[in-house]
Amino acid sequence: MVAASVAQGPDFARLVDAIDLPIGRWSRDARLTYVNTPYLAWSGRDRDGLIGRSLEELYGAGAWSIASPGFAQALSGRTVSYQRLLQHGSLTGRWARIQVFPDTAADGTIEGVYTVGFDIHDDVTAREDLSTARQRLDRFAENIPYPLTYVDRHFHLRFVNKAYTEAIRETAPSVLGRHMAIVRGPKRWAEHEPYYQRALQGQPQQYTRLVQSLPQGPRWMRTSYVPDFDASGAVIGVYTVTIDVHELTVTQEKLKRRVEHDALTDVLSRRTMMDRIESALLDASRPVGLFFIDLDGFKSVNDKLGHREGDALLVAVGAALQLAVRAEDAVGRFGGDEFLVLAPVRDAEGAHALALHMLAAVRAVTSAAQSRLLPGLVSASIGYALAPTDARQPLQLLQLADDAMYAAKRRGKDCAHHCGMLSFEATR
Repeated sequence: MVAASVAQGPDFARLVDAIDLPIGRWSRDARLTYVNTPYLAWSGRDRDGLIGRSLEELYGAGAWSIASPGFAQALSGRTVSYQRLLQHGSLTGRWARIQVFPDTAADGTIEGVYTVGFDIHDDVTAREDLSTARQRLDRFAENIPYPLTYVDRHFHLRFVNKAYTEAIRETAPSVLGRHMAIVRGPKRWAEHEPYYQRALQGQPQQYTRLVQSLPQGPRWMRTSYVPDFDASGAVIGVYTVTIDVHELTVTQEKLKRRVEHDALTDVLSRRTMMDRIESALLDASRPVGLFFIDLDGFKSVNDKLGHREGDALLVAVGAALQLAVRAEDAVGRFGGDEFLVLAPVRDAEGAHALALHMLAAVRAVTSAAQSRLLPGLVSASIGYALAPTDARQPLQLLQLADDAMYAAKRRGKDCAHHCGMLSFEATR
């Protein structure tokens, strides 16, 4: 018996008391026969109130129902443990793990069991908090109205949420474990693969595109690709989330257009044209021409017919210039009745030919307006300069084109003039 053993071995008793864990010995009928000093504090009772009592008498029927299977296994020679929420003394409400192991005599007879109590309250509550957080995160991921996915390094789907399966009209079991190219098809996979590849290199990515196949019609959507790093810093997969950015994108495009385009004529704004000129001069691979167009006599239209007719004429001239050049050429309004055109040209002869073509386009617009309003009143003067032959700096190129435009006015208006050829004048 343990009580006798402790009495015969005081060193053992002191050792057991020094262990800061509640240790008890129970007889085969689950009555307490020995406790160490920490057990007294743990139970909240003195030794006389403990020794000889059964576990059920000490801690209640509920505690015994949890403990009895462990006691039975220990009495059969096994070491086991169980957990229970304590309901006694100052420890009420705390979780404990009780380890139960047999007290075996020298002849192999199991005479009782030992129990050792461990406070695991913080671990249990932390585990419960983590489990609760995971459940909440799982519910969030499942019910968020944005498609979420997770793929491994081999691009096999390991997680999809409800919004994703609804978007692709599939079920989760039918896509999990399959390669993205199989789930979404080779064409869509080729579109998205570069972003996945860069994410696998540890670089977060975003891809915004107009999706045509949605029930509500074409919408701008943005997919974010987020690397998943393990503890060593290696990328082991990629998360994706796709959100609807249609209203935001449309609004941004409107704002961008408002900044980049002239509010009246819808050609490029002065600021945008200056940016285009600066960018064009950075590329010296081919010559570029800057054409300065000024409407002669335009002030009379505003003075005699009003700004409404003047605005209508400016809109018509802007549209005519855009039709007269290529789609990649830049047409802008410099201010008032002045327009700029920036276009790559083959050489000086090509630039002159383009200037004459634009002059004819403007002439057609002003002629149509004048036949109805003020015959012979409005014409155009065009001056142009070439980069890099005439100038290599944006402001210098603009100044030369402006000077050439005034030279065209001095030569009688309704003509085009190159800044480098003062004696050269267009055929009227």
